[in-house]
Amino acid sequence: MSTARSSAGMTIWRPVSGCGSECRTGGDDLVSPGRAALRLMMLAGVLIAGLIVVPISRGAAVRTVARALLAALGVRLIWRGPAPRPGSLVVANHVSWLDAVALIASSPVRLVAKCEVRGWPGIGALAGITGAIFVDRARPKTLIRTVGEVTAALRAGRSVAVFPEGTTFCPTYPGCAASSTWSAGRRESGRGRFRPAMFQAAVDAGAPVVPIAITYDSTAAAFIGDDSLWASVRRVAGLRRLAVTLVGAPALYPAPEADRRMLARTAQASVGLTPSVLGLAA
Repeated sequence: MSTARSSAGMTIWRPVSGCGSECRTGGDDLVSPGRAALRLMMLAGVLIAGLIVVPISRGAAVRTVARALLAALGVRLIWRGPAPRPGSLVVANHVSWLDAVALIASSPVRLVAKCEVRGWPGIGALAGITGAIFVDRARPKTLIRTVGEVTAALRAGRSVAVFPEGTTFCPTYPGCAASSTWSAGRRESGRGRFRPAMFQAAVDAGAPVVPIAITYDSTAAAFIGDDSLWASVRRVAGLRRLAVTLVGAPALYPAPEADRRMLARTAQASVGLTPSVLGLAA
């Protein structure tokens, strides 16, 4: 995995996945076009309702809307493991935009999202309303401020969810042909590394880190490469069935002077994604 560089030579916090459409193996059972269209209409209805209800109700309404979004698309949510306690830094591998919806539906969390999400129709506005913390990956100097926002939220007893890989990568699940046929070098590019920057917030706030492994029972959920949001939403809506499973690992409790890089490696190992490169950049 690599990072982009600015004209001044400064490393930009924008990990590059290298994954593409070959990660989606196909062969899924599909619903009729009419049922897929109905799901899309239901999805639009939930988004509109969410934009009205969430600013008024907050709290439980956010989780209710997230669960309704998954239900509208026919996505089944499965949670396994202990629930994160309030004030936890929740860290997870990243496969799809659905990951964020599933995390919100499972536990009260604020999301750390790339600033591009703001421009997504409906979803961007809803993310802003729910208190998402946006990170500008093209402006490295703002990363310190973002870490500070996450630290403040943790100290206030709010759980914050972040995808430390920084971008989406190919899904891994039993029978995934894409995972088993790549060369060794290609497989490394298909696995993200947990970037350590956001783990500093947990160290500074004295907050537990809760690693979560996210898996899907179909590679069609993968939102990777040059995929567009609209194409991904339509693909998911067309599936006869799709399940997303979130498996929570035991919480990690960093010491006051803990090294964020070691914490990132430990969290990544907890979700079954062993880093291929041990020297993690900030």
